[in-house]
Amino acid sequence: MRLLFLGDVMGRAGRAAVIEKLPRLRADWRLDFVVVNGENASGGMGLTPDHARALLAAGADVITLGDHAFDQKDMLSFIEQEPRILRPLNLAKAAPGRGARVYDAPGGRKVLVLQALGQVFMRQPFDDPFSAVDGVLRAHPLGGLVQAVIIDFHAEATSEKMGMGHFCDGRASMVVGTHTHVPTADAVVLPRGTAYQSDAGMCGDYDSVIGMQKEEPLRRFVTGMSRERMSPALGEVTLCGLYVETEDRPSDRAGRALCALPVRIGGRLSPSLPEGRR
Repeated sequence: MRLLFLGDVMGRAGRAAVIEKLPRLRADWRLDFVVVNGENASGGMGLTPDHARALLAAGADVITLGDHAFDQKDMLSFIEQEPRILRPLNLAKAAPGRGARVYDAPGGRKVLVLQALGQVFMRQPFDDPFSAVDGVLRAHPLGGLVQAVIIDFHAEATSEKMGMGHFCDGRASMVVGTHTHVPTADAVVLPRGTAYQSDAGMCGDYDSVIGMQKEEPLRRFVTGMSRERMSPALGEVTLCGLYVETEDRPSDRAGRALCALPVRIGGRLSPSLPEGRR
């Protein structure tokens, strides 16, 4: 299977770039399944129903959220109506929506997508992500009930992200980090066949401070005081993510990754495309 994960969509500029480019990527790369992290897509804080619909119409099979999952209050009810949106698995049990779900893919195949929040350096205490993820993976063995497993680990610390990658190695097709908005250079297939990258990066303007216009973050760093709300940068966008191909043939490697290739398209960062795809 050909899988694409796109990192945190940042504001209006990031949203517009994904909506413009994703349909062509789906066709040109013959993608079977696409997951997009959309938790910053609406003004940099959360996701509105209208913006979610636009990303889904552009070709996202699933949208994951994060610690800003419900910053846009309409999402509290909309997530109950739209099964293609996932919030973190380890939020409070009373939280609306779900953190894991199995989806249909071409050829009758099934894809499990789940998201969890890290605990290290995060603003709020969340339930243990490792036990939450473990329970879902035990119920959905890779190569058995599902032909691919995609895990979005929304976390701050690279050590915790790496820990999750190794914890899931051989049980997931892909473990990819989100939240820090900076693409890491460690895309790799782990020893038991799980594609891993500490952070996919963002779909946003990199002439910024993690996607926000520079002036207000710099003022806060320099003076310790805020003057106004931070706003997403509106310059040229780099689409960042991770492309993975999995073993489709029945074997003990079914559903495991054959490659883990970083994606960077447009904007200020050096380009990176899966080999043979332009």
